[in-house]
Amino acid sequence: MSGTTQEAAHHGPIAPHGGTLVNRLVPEVTRSEFEAEAHTLPKIALNARQISDLELIAIGAVSPLTGFLNRDAYLSVVRTRHLPDGLPWTMPITLAVTEAQAQEAGPGSRVALTDEAGTLLAILTVEDAYPYDKELEAREVYRTTDAAHPGVAALYAQPEFLLGGPVEVITLPEHRDFPEYYLTPAQTRACFAERGWRTVVGFQTRNPVHRAHEYLQKVALEIVDGLLLHPLVGQTKGDDIPAEVRMRCYEVLLEHYYPRDRTLLAVNPAAMRYAGPSEAVFHALVRKNYGCTHFIVGRDHAGVGNYYGSYDAQLIFDEFDPDALGIVPLKFEHAFWCNRCEGMASSKTCPHGPEDRVSLSGTRVREMLRAGEMPPMEFTRPEVAQILIEAMRQ
Repeated sequence: MSGTTQEAAHHGPIAPHGGTLVNRLVPEVTRSEFEAEAHTLPKIALNARQISDLELIAIGAVSPLTGFLNRDAYLSVVRTRHLPDGLPWTMPITLAVTEAQAQEAGPGSRVALTDEAGTLLAILTVEDAYPYDKELEAREVYRTTDAAHPGVAALYAQPEFLLGGPVEVITLPEHRDFPEYYLTPAQTRACFAERGWRTVVGFQTRNPVHRAHEYLQKVALEIVDGLLLHPLVGQTKGDDIPAEVRMRCYEVLLEHYYPRDRTLLAVNPAAMRYAGPSEAVFHALVRKNYGCTHFIVGRDHAGVGNYYGSYDAQLIFDEFDPDALGIVPLKFEHAFWCNRCEGMASSKTCPHGPEDRVSLSGTRVREMLRAGEMPPMEFTRPEVAQILIEAMRQ
């Protein structure tokens, strides 16, 4: 990667991971040729998560990847958390296929990738088709082999072979909900440049933003030029709040409580893997590709259940060369409203005990919202609560 994080922050836009922003979209002038070729090729239908991954590759969100990981890259990521060239990378982006599909796709062959309705999406040039050890991936990437973990369950449910190789993407998936927020890394970078932002903090969320999140973002905004509020809108667990509801919450929050010239709302089309520490680093690297110089890592980032320690997702960043990562993690402890401090705080800044803190469990908040009851304003903004109450009544 060219330059250190500090150099990138002070002398222009941060370099993408690996130095070059990947673009795997087929130019419009040659699209008909690719479509004609695809009609002659074996076809593999992708599920929702695989389509999300394909989109991330196409637009450069997972630069430097130009396709699904081949065997050498896959084993390197799983075993060392780095790509073969030494660049940090923590989540394997792979295409799982059946044994029959793997046998049909020899090295050098080309395969058409479609959605489940048969719509053509891309052509994959096969570098290799290989079996893989699901338990090894679960243990090394997810830190558990427990099939009750949603990410591990999805891994175990996959077919037994992987296809690796570069992709040429003909059609991006259609996004009918809030299409104006699907900005590519090239587009967010252009927005930052237009606004004169040299330092940008990214915030990952799959939930509505409550006061604690708002506090972290605004503390970060004190030291950078702009905030990219970048919710994940790909596949999540069935009990997560739907993306369209979350987006309405973000819109009303930004409208009333954030400086408009210092915030940008866009969406991350990635699927959620719930891989805790591994996914925290992955989320940071993706935001680096979108042009962020800093990334907020809170308590139990990308975690689920009790699989990870509260701050494991922060500690993992210490295991990488900061210059190789190229993005600065901002590590925050759990935030809350303290009645005695009369404001938002964390255990780093507040000396008072739990009895002085406004603290509600997720279960209690959902109970209140379902009953049409407003949570305390110290916990969530009333405009956000109202949207959630209306959504839960439907």
